[in-house]
Amino acid sequence: MILPSTLQSARSWISYSLPRGGTAVDATVGNGYDTLFLAEQVGPEGVVFGFDIQQEAIESTARRLREAGRQNQVRLFPCSHHRMDEKLPAEVKGKIQGMMFNLGYLPHGNPEIITQPQTTIEALQIGTVWLAPGGMITLALYTGHPGGQEEADAVVNWASALPPKQFQVMWQQMVNRRHAPSLLVIEKR
Repeated sequence: MILPSTLQSARSWISYSLPRGGTAVDATVGNGYDTLFLAEQVGPEGVVFGFDIQQEAIESTARRLREAGRQNQVRLFPCSHHRMDEKLPAEVKGKIQGMMFNLGYLPHGNPEIITQPQTTIEALQIGTVWLAPGGMITLALYTGHPGGQEEADAVVNWASALPPKQFQVMWQQMVNRRHAPSLLVIEKR
């Protein structure tokens, strides 16, 4: 297959904006795959901040990072992404080069615990302030579960209203597959 998956595409976009030694946020750590990707991308001289409301996700991610020898450059917060303002150190404000969101629920976890439009939009509003010029936010949007379409619609509507002189926004989706995940990419100018 030549076309990348939604997650492969998200990582590809982030790799453009996130240099070695950079600063990144995984807003929904889940099982830690994106957290590990970000840690590898920034290398030992960079830093990654990760958020998740489920302790199971934090533990799974911490284990994955330890196994890969990347735990020292990642700080995990067992709380919602909309609390970034409270948790991120002031010295990284306006300096985050990559931020990833995988919306929905924890794979192999409780499908009733899902990300919510209100807190996701709040996290995005905060994220755009903390993002460096040239930095990117990627959002994998999943619509095949209860609440997923509503959240995806809210996020796309919010992103569509971002001022074009300050942000570029792209939306990517496989259109011939029912409930295919889509990817929203936001670049700060």
